[in-house]
Amino acid sequence: MAPAQDNATSVFRSIDWWTILIYLTLITAGWFCVVGASYSYDAPDILDFGVRSGKQLVWIGCSFVLALVLLLIDDRIYDTCANIIYLLFMALLFITPFIASNVKGSYSWIPLGVVNVQPAEFAKCATALALARYMGAHDFSLGDKKKFLSAAAIVLLPVILIFLQRETGSALVYFALALVFYREGMSGSILFVAFTAVVYFVVGLKFSETTMPGSTTSVGTFSVLVLVWAFTLVLLGVYDKTRSCFKPILLYGLGAIAVGYALQIYFPKISISWVLTTLCIVSAVFMLVNSMRRRSVRLLLIGIFTLGSLAVFFSANYALNNVLQPHQQQRVKVLLGLEEDLSGAGYNVHQSEIAIGSGGLTGKGFLNGTQTKLKYVPEQDTDFIFCTVGEEHGFVGSCIVLLLFLALILRLIHVAERQTRKMARIYGYCVVSIFLFHVLINVGMVIGVMPVIGIPLPFFSYGGSSLWGFTLLLFIFLRLDASRNRYRR
Repeated sequence: MAPAQDNATSVFRSIDWWTILIYLTLITAGWFCVVGASYSYDAPDILDFGVRSGKQLVWIGCSFVLALVLLLIDDRIYDTCANIIYLLFMALLFITPFIASNVKGSYSWIPLGVVNVQPAEFAKCATALALARYMGAHDFSLGDKKKFLSAAAIVLLPVILIFLQRETGSALVYFALALVFYREGMSGSILFVAFTAVVYFVVGLKFSETTMPGSTTSVGTFSVLVLVWAFTLVLLGVYDKTRSCFKPILLYGLGAIAVGYALQIYFPKISISWVLTTLCIVSAVFMLVNSMRRRSVRLLLIGIFTLGSLAVFFSANYALNNVLQPHQQQRVKVLLGLEEDLSGAGYNVHQSEIAIGSGGLTGKGFLNGTQTKLKYVPEQDTDFIFCTVGEEHGFVGSCIVLLLFLALILRLIHVAERQTRKMARIYGYCVVSIFLFHVLINVGMVIGVMPVIGIPLPFFSYGGSSLWGFTLLLFIFLRLDASRNRYRR
């Protein structure tokens, strides 16, 4: 019995109490927001287990027990059993669509008696453990293509399985783990490529219906083609030290834009987009030829980037109309301002913006929010709970909540950086990435700057699965951190 007591004493002596304090503050504030979002004057007892505020207390109590158990478990189990846990959850994700109930078009909730459980929330922790164990091995290197692809496969497998459940939001969370790869040495150019793809998609669609003066070419097409050329020049400026390709592409590009615009004025049937597309293709071929002559892999990759950029842009409309589901298409169009659907896809965001705006500087006060009390905002105690913060506690309260999340994320980065084991550091950055994605996307969609993809706000949104999932992520990391001195050399 003594060794167990010594182990517990050691854990609680080494645990990061600042992180736990922030956790307790967030979880308490989250419960009051659930009360504010779900309160009904017909059922005023907020501690009644028959109402959502009472049920959330049960989930919170269970989370505290779960946190304690996670801290008392030997930290080596998380490393040793990581692969087994991952395989078990992948199997569970695979069978989930076959046994799950249809909840608003999603087959991701498994009924267990009086409660429903969403395995995708727990699979994030299993994936983080498996990825940390694999990338934390002594012989792992991102420079080894086979190992890099294997690590990427660990992340992509749950993404595919969750997409099959029609749970797009939960699947997209896993792409946040790209930040882990970047921290461990992945080239920033990969993140740059992902960023440019999003820019092409958004700019191209946003201004697809706006025509350039005196032309039949859309502003979206013109802007994206110029961006492809400009981004190519940026990459050449960084990686082509000889400037053998940078200068010709810069000068010929400026000339092509001027000539194309002049031709468009005097010959309206000639579109400047043809000239710019030709410019990008010729530039890519020029770089590919030079890459073979100089045996330069970097020029080869930049040329492929330029051609790939054109492919991404010209396939954007196809992806929007044929890959995304109709309700997802509608959400994207509403977000980009292509359509205004205040009674349909844009209703949630519109009502959320009204609720937040009505809160003013200091808010209407606890339980005094009219938008929430009259149930104008759908999902106001789950995905859209941040609008309750804005309405009841105003700009000041919203800032305090965001600062608490910022404090949590910065603290987790600090804790991750002090790890003496690579596996623990990587797992810590997995936790940071997942929390950061959830906060940015959830708050962004509530205030109308991100598409509505339906993911919870950590420790605030009502529900046991998300609360337990975030508690798992956080306290496994705290347990690994508490044992860091054991592995110090």
